[in-house]
Amino acid sequence: MGKKGHLFIISAPSGTGKSTILMAILKENPRLRYSISCTTRSPRGNERDGVDYYFISDAAFRKKIDSGELAEWAEVHGHLYGTSSKFLEESFRRGHDILFDIDVEGAKKLYAKYPEAILVFISPPSMEELRRRLAERGTDSADAIEQRMKNAEAEMAEAKWYHQVIVNDDLARAVSQLKAIIEKVRLHE
Repeated sequence: MGKKGHLFIISAPSGTGKSTILMAILKENPRLRYSISCTTRSPRGNERDGVDYYFISDAAFRKKIDSGELAEWAEVHGHLYGTSSKFLEESFRRGHDILFDIDVEGAKKLYAKYPEAILVFISPPSMEELRRRLAERGTDSADAIEQRMKNAEAEMAEAKWYHQVIVNDDLARAVSQLKAIIEKVRLHE
């Protein structure tokens, strides 16, 4: 049997550029798998079911909780999000590394189950820049932006327990830093 895969848990406040960074990493890394979470929220923009998330009903999500199908789950911004245990175990068995895009609460739950995981927090250059990015995105109401800013402050206070923190003040540099973290872990297999 081959090597067991690695788990990279990436967290960041909404609007930090995390998705853009992760998509750049995934494009050039065939051994890396993206963990697609289930969620009860509606798709935003050009998000697609089975690609960005599995968009399911509240009842279907709660059935997954009750049957123990989820490695972790949380309520975030009024919606439920969770990760399939089966996906994780199958990916590890095949030697694939898994890249997680997950909030701080979910990261803590996953890390408790997978203490060998590598935790990386992506931070905005400033709270002012984060507010600007959220407003430019055009997907949230003013009230939703205020809630995201409040949540961002709480999330950033949790960055101290992550293994690495990347400040996304330059996209190419942030991508390069995450790539270097992944390569360093793989060197020590």
